[in-house]
Amino acid sequence: MTSIPDGNSPLPAAFRAVGSSSFSDFLASYAPDLLPHRRALPAGATVDAPHGTTIVAATFPGGVVMAGDRRATMGNIIAQRDIEKVFPADEYSCVSIAGTAGIGLEMTRLFQVELEHYEKIEGTTLSLDGKANRLSQMIRQNLGLAMQGLAVVPMFCGYDHEVGGGRIFSYDVTGGRYEETNYHSVGSGSLFARGALKKLHRPGMTAEQVVTVLVQALYDAADDDSATGGPDLTRSIWPVVYVITEDGARRLPDDEMGPIVRAVVEGRLTEPDGPNASPPTGA
Repeated sequence: MTSIPDGNSPLPAAFRAVGSSSFSDFLASYAPDLLPHRRALPAGATVDAPHGTTIVAATFPGGVVMAGDRRATMGNIIAQRDIEKVFPADEYSCVSIAGTAGIGLEMTRLFQVELEHYEKIEGTTLSLDGKANRLSQMIRQNLGLAMQGLAVVPMFCGYDHEVGGGRIFSYDVTGGRYEETNYHSVGSGSLFARGALKKLHRPGMTAEQVVTVLVQALYDAADDDSATGGPDLTRSIWPVVYVITEDGARRLPDDEMGPIVRAVVEGRLTEPDGPNASPPTGA
């Protein structure tokens, strides 16, 4: 590794060295103790840390929508009612966390910096597959902590300009990367949410329709999973929802989410189990 002449620069030599475009690689060589996976627990130690729960995502022609509930739990205690689990990774992608909340948030921030650092060094953005692969490497590095009960299992979504549509990627604790078709869910309530998505999601839906489907899925997850938070009408706490298209990632503000959530809750007063799947064409 070579260094750029300092010119009396106040920056340490490591910051002027010509090296990898990966910020994680730079941090590993300069200050490895700042990486989340380098903070191993003492042998035999356990930590009862807050956990984030259910995340859902689904595609529509021209993009993808990602949503997450707002509850974090610590055992049988609600640790936080309004935690955010869905974040923009860059202009055209979002990442969400399920699992140990603190490590997940730290991994998300590192991933955001990783993508921004690459763009500044290389002068171009990573491909969507490249972004998904970078996140896979970070998850794999956290395997040691995952084996001690501090697992983080993100989901990654983005708009791919090469294919002209939205894509969804899921992971396991070893960093295995899997591309999902049409919809997916992760977290403690994912089984119930996925059942709702299978029932309600249809190709050709508009972005607005997909947002409603995801809210329905989170409602079903909260109905059967105590770790997933349902809509909180008293406190006006709604799911965090991002719509990602060729124009970029946009978080739906509360004044847009409020009417959607209230309509879903209102519908459940007469149909507690939620809407049925639409019949096949011609039925």
